[in-house]
Amino acid sequence: MCGIAGCYQQVDGDVLIKSMSDRMAHRGPDDDGLFEYQRGQVSVQLAFRRLSIIDLSEGGHQPLSRHGLTLCYNGELYNYRELRSELVGHGVRFSTSSDTEVVLEAWRHWGPGALERFRGMFALAIFDEHTGRLALARDQLGIKPLHYLPRKDGVIFASELKSIVSAVGRELTADPATLVASLLFYWVPPERCSIKGVEKLAPGSWAEFRPDGSVTVRTYWSIAEVAAEAGNGHPADLEAVIEESVTAHLVADVPISSFLSGGLDSSIITVLAKRADPDLDAYTITFRPQDQRLEAMPDDAVYARRVAKRYGIRLHEIEADPNIASLLPTIVDVLDEPIGDPAAINTFLMCQAARDAGVKVVLSGMGADELFGGYRKHLACLTAAKYQRVPRIARRAVQGAVGRAPVVVGGRGMRYMRWAKRFLTFAELPEAEAFRRSYTLYDAPELKALVNGDFSTHVDDIIEDHDELYADNSLGDRVNRMCLADSRLFLPGLNLAYTDRASMATSVEVRVPFVDPKVAAAAFSFSGADKIHHGSGKVALKDAAKAWLPQDVIHRPKASFGAPLRAWISRDLRAVVDDVLLGGSLVSSGWVDEGAVRRLVDDERAGREDRSKQIWQLLTLELWCENARNAGVTV
Repeated sequence: MCGIAGCYQQVDGDVLIKSMSDRMAHRGPDDDGLFEYQRGQVSVQLAFRRLSIIDLSEGGHQPLSRHGLTLCYNGELYNYRELRSELVGHGVRFSTSSDTEVVLEAWRHWGPGALERFRGMFALAIFDEHTGRLALARDQLGIKPLHYLPRKDGVIFASELKSIVSAVGRELTADPATLVASLLFYWVPPERCSIKGVEKLAPGSWAEFRPDGSVTVRTYWSIAEVAAEAGNGHPADLEAVIEESVTAHLVADVPISSFLSGGLDSSIITVLAKRADPDLDAYTITFRPQDQRLEAMPDDAVYARRVAKRYGIRLHEIEADPNIASLLPTIVDVLDEPIGDPAAINTFLMCQAARDAGVKVVLSGMGADELFGGYRKHLACLTAAKYQRVPRIARRAVQGAVGRAPVVVGGRGMRYMRWAKRFLTFAELPEAEAFRRSYTLYDAPELKALVNGDFSTHVDDIIEDHDELYADNSLGDRVNRMCLADSRLFLPGLNLAYTDRASMATSVEVRVPFVDPKVAAAAFSFSGADKIHHGSGKVALKDAAKAWLPQDVIHRPKASFGAPLRAWISRDLRAVVDDVLLGGSLVSSGWVDEGAVRRLVDDERAGREDRSKQIWQLLTLELWCENARNAGVTV
């Protein structure tokens, strides 16, 4: 796992590449490398920062050049040994034991056709001296990031947006439409970027840049196509598929640990990994009791301890009692874009603790909720369809009662009331609109009232893009349509994005065995009724888990991988809200309406409504804009 950056056809590439490489040194503290090529009209610079995981010797050094091809590669190829054997059968000779050389020789032998053979997480660049062409590619599901900026007849690219900004920040401008989208979703949609002109290579795609300035971008793998094809077959042997995926993700030449919340997903991954690696240990996060009370959140540590004790797993507990006022600016810088999910702090703190203990690789249960229908919003949208059949007079009575009820009483959060208020924001909407509103922070009129009138014109386009993507499928049931939308939007746009950035900021690699092409195909071989029924989600996964886990773990209450956000907003960050948000540039410039922001804060402090996510995201955006301006970006 590493960081990569490059310049193609840039007259100042030799200067830019150093800045880009230095800015992402945290991604690879073990080694660094630089490749420079200048011949005729072709100029290339490739930079590499290495976190040594497979082949710890010099054989894993990059950029790797062989017979006119040069590779700069961020990631892990879990099936590299099988591909190596196949290539040896074709007469290929290897001089290292690294997966990097396998990637290079696979590209030489199969060209872009090698990509669909790769099983792993990766973002790569390959330069061909014979043609003068540069290819960029990204893994099937978007685990590893790759940003690129077309610039002066060529392109610059990097694993992190901040690397590009550090090099050419004064040329750049923030994209107001994307910043508005970040307020709606509390993350940035994967097809957008907060900096104008910067592109994110889409999951399952590759791009080719040529000396004449032409560019081609192609898709080599599509989860929508995989889902449609899988749905036409028989349900997969899920138990076997998941066991095989976890085993594949254990390929490493360093020790591996695991995140363990005690929930279904992390318990599956941890217990299966423990079978293969008796020395495996795990990390879990806990919170202050007073924060848990206000948040009305379950104590995950109880379940994590239970699983750890049952299976003989050494468990490291990390109490999240950070100075959140000082940590917030750090996490905003780490996340690169205005992402307002405080779960990123959990990942950052756990990875930091793991790294302090000498751990470089950690397994995560991320991805199961998206693929198997495990989010509360999935069940809520199905419930909404039933609610619409309730007589209108009864629905009006429910809305009145819930609307008047507080969300905090006597310093204790009312979790079910929060959920009820949330449910009623989308309970009577059509399918696509209900799904979107089930997890966004505002409806369209609210967001338009919040942001500057000039920027509010972007709201309808953002919503239209979301709803068009939701409808872009041939699936026959509502649950799988929601799962597919989450796999294309929520997973790469939020969960994988913050996991990569927060973990790599601490020089730790996080592997996600559920986010795997074979697991994805298996997941969509099950109907929606096999995933959610009788008010329970992830039923197909729970049935498979009977082979590995006890019933009390499989059927424990659902808990999100969250943080005590309400406690932080109301206590630790109270002064920050007043000074940084209400006294900040978003309000003073008129970018957002001061009255609308004050109403959000007043509702939260009075306990009338839960506005903590909106306030957190506004704080995140305020600090992101400050960072961008400091880097020379026009905001």
